[in-house]
Formats: sequence, C-alpha cells, structure tokens
Amino acid sequence: MASIFTKIVNGEIPCHKIAEDENYFAFLDISPLALGHTLVIPKQEVDYIFDLDDDVLAGLNLFAKRVAKAIENTIVCKRIGIAVIGIEVPHTHIHLVPINNVGDLNFANPKLEIASDKLAEIAAKIRENF
Repeated sequence: MASIFTKIVNGEIPCHKIAEDENYFAFLDISPLALGHTLVIPKQEVDYIFDLDDDVLAGLNLFAKRVAKAIENTIVCKRIGIAVIGIEVPHTHIHLVPINNVGDLNFANPKLEIASDKLAEIAAKIRENF
C-alpha cells in the first residue's frame, strides 16, 4: 500500500508543493514547527533513509539544499534546521525547519495551526525563490 507521501506525489492527496523534479518532491508540512517547515522526499518509496541507494541519498540531500536556500531567502530565520526522524510515515523524508535557536527544532513543541490559504501563500513565496 502506498504511503501518504506517495499519494501526495501522485496527486491523490493535495499539498502545498514547493518543488519537484523527476526524483524528488518538497512540500509544506501541514503541522509545522515554524512557518516554512518543509518536507523533502524521494519519489521512490523507501522507509529508512539509510536504505536509499547512495546516488539517491546524495541527490536527496542536494535537492534539500536547494529547497533550504529557497526557504532561507523567504522566511526570516537564523538557519534552516534539518531533521530526519522517519518514525511517523514509512517513507524517507527530511524536515527543513526555519529556526532561530536550537529549541525551535524540538518536535515536542506545539505545532502551529496555519490556515490553508496562508500555507498556499507561503508555498508560493518559497517557490519564487527556488
């Protein structure tokens, strides 16, 4: 059965897309830690990041870097924090989170509730910088 992320890539579930190429996909997290919190995934459905082929892993990180730079040029922050947890969805994904201090990347923090139209606006601004 396809993961929720595969369904997003296939257009079966809507998302606020940031970027896409033939191998990778980036979209806003709908329960973000911060404005601009983005998930970056390989289109290939592999549960654990270190089970990816080396070239896919390298490509994922390079794609994530481009997305992070676009976020950084859109959202006021000191850094783009990066986290790979991989427990909640069995599909490799990288969290890119705008942060101003180390505590901002704590996944135990309350998630923001952002209206869909605001997420769409944020996604459009990040896409402009991609």
